[in-house]
Amino acid sequence: MSIIINLLLFVLILGSIVFVHEAGHFIFAKICGVYVYEFALGMGPKIISKKGKETEYSLRAIPIGGFCQLAGEDVDDDDLKKVPKKRRLQSKTAFQRFLIMFFGAGNNFISAFLILFFIALIWGGTTMTPKITAVEDGSAAYKAGLEVGDVVTKINGHKIKTSDDLSLYLAIADPKKKSTIVVDRSGESETIKVKPEKIEVDGNETYRYGIGMQQERTHGVINSAKYMVEKSASLFKQMGITFGYLVTGGIRLNQLSGPVGIYSIVGESSKAGLANILYLVAYLSINVGFINLLPFPAFDGGHILFIIIEKLRGKPVSPELENKIHTVGMLLLLLLMVVVTVNDIIKLF
Repeated sequence: MSIIINLLLFVLILGSIVFVHEAGHFIFAKICGVYVYEFALGMGPKIISKKGKETEYSLRAIPIGGFCQLAGEDVDDDDLKKVPKKRRLQSKTAFQRFLIMFFGAGNNFISAFLILFFIALIWGGTTMTPKITAVEDGSAAYKAGLEVGDVVTKINGHKIKTSDDLSLYLAIADPKKKSTIVVDRSGESETIKVKPEKIEVDGNETYRYGIGMQQERTHGVINSAKYMVEKSASLFKQMGITFGYLVTGGIRLNQLSGPVGIYSIVGESSKAGLANILYLVAYLSINVGFINLLPFPAFDGGHILFIIIEKLRGKPVSPELENKIHTVGMLLLLLLMVVVTVNDIIKLF
């Protein structure tokens, strides 16, 4: 029974994130006068569809993904369906096209901000001071000399401003080497080198430093707004650093997670209550928005890149060439998704 509940929750979470994303494209396409062929939730064959005044709204069989099909994305199709050129994406100003492409991710960001504010308002936000509140006896941190009350200011040369920074930089540090941790201890700066202890959890090797960070709960509208801003900024920073390490090889491809990995996370979050589920939605929303703005073909950021190129050249790239490049990008993304999914399945066993 729990498997069914987790599966339904997984579909609901991903579906809501995709819906919000595609709704952003849809709303601004309509505002800018672009003809919208179809607004779809899910992929694959149609289950239910309803034709509006000009747009078809559909629910498709595979409950992952979705799309908002705009006139201008397939020139031959536009000509066949006799869509007026003034209703096609390419006929709009660079700024209008930017808005249409950006507000898929923009909607994800806005929804994440609102969810984080709601979580803090109802359950309380947390302070994000990188302060060590627990050190396990006999652990690597204990042996190295870290103490309760230490405020971490640097890890391996990286400035630490929040507890999220602390967790992130320890997670991406080479576990086979000692990490250099600078702490503020009662106003004095102390430098400590610590190498995590290798342990086995459920048959898998992992590394543990043996420290804890119990954050204080805050309440009220002002504190909730502060938490929303700080947490959002922290999540954006995490995404940027993670992507940077992925590009430079600091993070390997097999460490990424796709739908199968997300399903596992959904199962764990559901056990921890509604607040954790909502936080996961906010976290994934920012991830989806950030990734979509990367300047890669088929992503929204790829479309925005072509708009920037157009402004620099003084004339647009031909729609046919741009669409071919996006098609190649989409095929590469599908290949990456297959690789990541296979890795996720291997991790389960």
